[in-house]
Amino acid sequence: MKQLVLTLAVLAAGSAPVWAAEQTVTLDIPGMTCGVCPITVHKALMAVPGVKDVRVDEAKKNAAVTFDDSKTSVQALISATTDAGYPSTVSH
Repeated sequence: MKQLVLTLAVLAAGSAPVWAAEQTVTLDIPGMTCGVCPITVHKALMAVPGVKDVRVDEAKKNAAVTFDDSKTSVQALISATTDAGYPSTVSH
């Protein structure tokens, strides 16, 4: 019985929740107008828990953000850029 409980505990601890998924969203950020803007946007997005990767394109005025949807949301990403002075919207 002890071994069964131990085995179940190890399996539970080692398995990721089924509902968590890595997602990528592109945010349009029209307020990026200088060379420092992408750095500020990148730092703001990377500070959001659950963000795994950020690729800011100054020329296209957008950012592709890869994140764990069990730890953050698109709204949190938009809030992060807005709080940094760069309001954003989801690209369509």
